[in-house]
Amino acid sequence: MDKVMRMSSERGVVIFTKSSCCLCYAVQILFRDLRVQPTIYDIETDPDCREIEKALLRIGCSTAVPAVFVGGKLVGSTNEVMSLHLSGSLVPLIKPYQSLPY
Repeated sequence: MDKVMRMSSERGVVIFTKSSCCLCYAVQILFRDLRVQPTIYDIETDPDCREIEKALLRIGCSTAVPAVFVGGKLVGSTNEVMSLHLSGSLVPLIKPYQSLPY
C-alpha cells in the first residue's frame, strides 16, 4: 500500500490502469479532453501487479482499475469520475492541473 500511496502522490493527476481495460482508456481520454495530462501507471507491467490491485481495493476503489487520484487523494474508479464529470464537479477539482483553461 505504501507503493500505491507514493506513486499516487508524485503527480497531480494519476491513473492506475491496465492496457487490457477499455474503461481505463475511456477515463484517460476524458482527462485528456479536459486538458489534463495524467500520469499513467499500467500496473500489468509492474512485478507487484497483484499487490497493487489489492492495495487499490483496500484504499477504497470499487474496482482495482481504473483508479484515479487527484492531488494525492483517491477520486475513485470510472463510476465516481463520470458522476463527478456529469455533475460539473470534476473540472473544478482538476483545474490546477489543466494545461489550458477549459
